[in-house]
Amino acid sequence: MAVLKIIEYPDPRLRIKAQPVTAVTAEHRLLADNMLETMYAAPGIGLAATQVDRHIRLLVLDVSETRDQPWCFINPEILSREGSDICEEGCLSVPGVNEPVERAARIRVRALDRDGKSFELDAEGLLAVCIQHEMDHLEGKLFVDYLSELKRSRLKKRAAKARRKDSVESSRHQPEAVR
Repeated sequence: MAVLKIIEYPDPRLRIKAQPVTAVTAEHRLLADNMLETMYAAPGIGLAATQVDRHIRLLVLDVSETRDQPWCFINPEILSREGSDICEEGCLSVPGVNEPVERAARIRVRALDRDGKSFELDAEGLLAVCIQHEMDHLEGKLFVDYLSELKRSRLKKRAAKARRKDSVESSRHQPEAVR
């Protein structure tokens, strides 16, 4: 398995709408395994294929405290939503940012598992929040889209500054001949 590179906000690839998986293959299972390894290493509780520059409708998550209850959702769709809840969210594509977001408190979702078998799941609490958050990624939407324009503007500036700093840092560590 491999740890994949996670795309960070405001990279435009995060806005690409994911395409449905027509048939689950060994390649999809390997991608799901690599995404789980990436998510655990980050560390995070969910990861959508869009975040690793694969624009297919596949996401993985594990909200267990023991980090041993992984889920794979292929072509997920929300069948029903109930209530609303506000939860502090963060995102591996928007590191260092946590903000309150309002989402449905309970959902029913249908998807294919990593073997292509259809299943339905009733979810609430953190599991429901995580599924909705990752499904947003498949639509090209990020949790920052729920924030005010002012907060999004500040986040973009902070991300740009961090990228410039990382660029300067990495050039300092390259041999003279490479620069």
